Amino acid sequence: MSDDQETLFEFPCEYPVKAMGRAAVGLEDIVFNLIKRHAPELRHEDIQTKPSSGGKYISVTATITATSKAQLDSLYLELSGHPDILMAF
Repeated sequence: MSDDQETLFEFPCEYPVKAMGRAAVGLEDIVFNLIKRHAPELRHEDIQTKPSSGGKYISVTATITATSKAQLDSLYLELSGHPDILMAF
């Protein structure tokens, strides 16, 4: 069974990648650059940010065209391994 058969997604598909971290570290640029390595078609217009109610944290959502489960797995592995990203989902 291939990796793509182990998921409910049909590839390619539009997929929102979300990450959260402290607002003061320039998280939007960090997330953009990390995701761009795995989804080269990503543009700044594909990014949305939302600050927390207290303004201490920020969530960043990037909508990509996911091409495989392996692509998403490696993307999430890199995001979750970055010290400024507290959560990736």
